[in-house]
Amino acid sequence: MTLGELIDAVGDNPLPAAGYFLTVPLTALLAGWLGRGEGAQSPWKYLYTVLVYAVCIPGIFALALGVYQFMFGRRDILNADVLSQVLPVVSMIVTLAVVRRNTTFDAIPGFGRLSGLMMMLAAIFLVMYLMDRMHLVAFVHLPVQVLLLVVLGAVIVFRLALGRLMA
Repeated sequence: MTLGELIDAVGDNPLPAAGYFLTVPLTALLAGWLGRGEGAQSPWKYLYTVLVYAVCIPGIFALALGVYQFMFGRRDILNADVLSQVLPVVSMIVTLAVVRRNTTFDAIPGFGRLSGLMMMLAAIFLVMYLMDRMHLVAFVHLPVQVLLLVVLGAVIVFRLALGRLMA
């Protein structure tokens, strides 16, 4: 099964995906209402952790896929699939806002890694977009392994630079 076939399958049967992406923020709202003021304590912070990961992983993926399609696939933004590209991102934003209202993100285990992933993806897409817009094309006679090492080195440098910039 390809990614396109998976998106088509979700589009053919939208109820489970829509239910999932509506249930997660509603669960966060309910947890915030029931555990008001106790968001950083043991049972609630683990529930928030599960909710944040459950919505951020598909949300980040949908956002990255959408940005890639619009920037490099030259697709029109009006042709975006609401169920597979818009709803996960909206659900992620709403869930993060609700969780943020009830606890700090420092209390959620591993959230620093998720936010680091988001920042690294944003930096990589920004560099790719700038290179695409400047029409930088380099014809080199290097093995693929060397080019992969150069890209890996660039990602590490961007990660370190963003870490110092944000600190």
